[in-house]
Amino acid sequence: MKNKLKTILIILLLFIIIYFLQINFFSWFNIAGIMPNLFVLLVLFIGLFVGKSMGILFGILFGIILDALFGRAIGISAVFLAIVGFLGEIFDKNFSKDSRITIIAMSVLSTTFYEICIYLVNIFGYGASVEISTFIYNIVIENIFNVFLIIIFYSGIRKLGYYLENCFYQKEFQTRYF
Repeated sequence: MKNKLKTILIILLLFIIIYFLQINFFSWFNIAGIMPNLFVLLVLFIGLFVGKSMGILFGILFGIILDALFGRAIGISAVFLAIVGFLGEIFDKNFSKDSRITIIAMSVLSTTFYEICIYLVNIFGYGASVEISTFIYNIVIENIFNVFLIIIFYSGIRKLGYYLENCFYQKEFQTRYF
């Protein structure tokens, strides 16, 4: 129980750090006005290393917080981030977390899925104009940004991920003497 609490506190601390990076640092350091979506990467990371139930739970929690701060309606980002957390578990069961290429492919697929879903909600729910070329350009730049960040921080992501996985899934064996 103590390890699970420590894992949850580390994840919440990561969310706070990523929130301040997203709001402060990447508002200055962006590519053509496009910032990476670190929240999708965080929820994918949680789904990969901690499991789908925690990925879905933190996807909903982080989505509600982000919608309350930035969104038009509360719950839209929560649903799609929860799906990304679920996708993390599916990716974990079908692919290796030890390969940088598969982590990059997972992040590109998750980011693209999330952005397409948000774009469709904006079009059909809020009447946003359809600009496919601009949307594709934004997704490509965002994915390139995310890929560069994963390449730079891959070893730290992997070490922290395995640490969280060991904390959360630590099996306690008790020997019994008869």
